[in-house]
Amino acid sequence: MPYATGRLYHDADAHIMETADWLRDYADPGFRDRLPDITTGLLAPGEDKRVLDDLALQADDAFRAEDEAELMNRKNWRAIGATLKQDRPKALDLLGFASQLVFNTFTNKPMQEAEHGKDGDYAYAMADAHNRGMFDFCSVDRRLLTTAYLPIMDLERAPGMAGQLIRDGAHSLMIAAACPKDHSPSHVALDAVWAQAEEAGVPIVFHVGSGGHFFDRSYFANGLPMEKDFHGGAENFRSIDYMAIPNPVMQTLATMILDGVMERFPRLKFGVIEQGASWLPSWMRYLDSAYDAFLRHEQRLQKLSMRPSEYVRRQIRATPYPTEDVGWIAAQAGDAVCLFSSDYPHVEGGRNPLGRFEASLANASETTREQFFSANFADLMGPSLQRALN
Repeated sequence: MPYATGRLYHDADAHIMETADWLRDYADPGFRDRLPDITTGLLAPGEDKRVLDDLALQADDAFRAEDEAELMNRKNWRAIGATLKQDRPKALDLLGFASQLVFNTFTNKPMQEAEHGKDGDYAYAMADAHNRGMFDFCSVDRRLLTTAYLPIMDLERAPGMAGQLIRDGAHSLMIAAACPKDHSPSHVALDAVWAQAEEAGVPIVFHVGSGGHFFDRSYFANGLPMEKDFHGGAENFRSIDYMAIPNPVMQTLATMILDGVMERFPRLKFGVIEQGASWLPSWMRYLDSAYDAFLRHEQRLQKLSMRPSEYVRRQIRATPYPTEDVGWIAAQAGDAVCLFSSDYPHVEGGRNPLGRFEASLANASETTREQFFSANFADLMGPSLQRALN
C-alpha cells in the first residue's frame, strides 16, 4: 500500500541526491574541468565512502526487497530513486503522490555563488549543466516536474535563457533568493522573463540554499562546542541558522511586490520552497505597514491596485516545515498559501511528514486540507502541471 492514500497529493519539494561528478557529467566540454565537486565540504567526515556504499546497495537484491517497508526510513543516497533515475517511478508509486517538484540537493549554493561572481559565462554554463541533469532525471516519468535554474545576473541574457528553458519543457524556473550583484530582482529589464513565464504558465520558484550569506556566521562563535546538524556533522543547518533561512526571500519578494512586478504580471505565480511558512502572517502585515507608511510619498506604491498582502494571497505559495502549525498559518495568512511537501529523500523531511501535517490540520476545514495537499500546488504550477499529467 502506498504511503499516502485517501486523497490527491502533490509534493512541492522533492530532491535528487547528486554525486560528486554530477555537474561535470552534464557540462559543456569547455567548462567541464572548471566545475566543482559539488559535495566537497558538505559531507560529514567519512560520508564520501558511505555514499558509495549506499549506491552499491541499490544493486543488492536483499536490500531492494525492503524498498517498500523501509520507504520512509531510508534517507539520502540509501533511499530508492534518490540518485538512480530509473528507480524514481517506483519510489513515486510507493509514496502515492500524483507529482513531485524535483530539486537538486547540493547545487543551489555553487550556482548562486557563481552568479554573484565575475564570470557570467561560467555561471550560465554551470546553470546549463544543472538544467540538463534535472531534465534527464525527470524524463523517466511525467509525474516528475523539472526545476530549471535561471541566473538573472545578466539583464540581456536572462530572457533568452528563460525562453529556451520554457521551450525545452521546464515546469518551473528557479531563481536565487539572494539579490543579484548589480541590480534588483525587480529591474524592469527582467519583465521580459516574467512575461514569458506568465504566458507559459510556468512559476518562478525559490529554494533554500540560494540565499547567499543570509546571516553573520559569527553567531556560531559562542565559546561552546559546535552543535551537530540532522546528519551528525556541520554541513547542513541547525536552530540558529534555521531562524535566518527565510530572510533573503522575504526581502526579494517584498521588493518585487512593492516595485510592481506582481501588479504587472498578475497571473505569474511564485513558490517559496523549503524556507518555512510561519513567517508569512507577520511578514504580510509588515508589508501592509510599509505600504501605509510610504503610500503618500512613493509613486510605485500609488500604482499598486491592491494592498501588498493581497498579492501574497493571490500569487505566492510556500511550503511549511513538518514541525510548523499549518492550521495556524492558513488561518492567519489564508488557506490558499501553504503547500504540502515531503522533502523526499532528505533526513529533514522526517519519517512521517504526512502524519505531522495531518495533526496540525486536525481542526481545519476539509477545504483547507484539500488546498494544502493538492489544490494550492495545482494553482502554483498551473498549465505546466496540466501539460505534464495530461
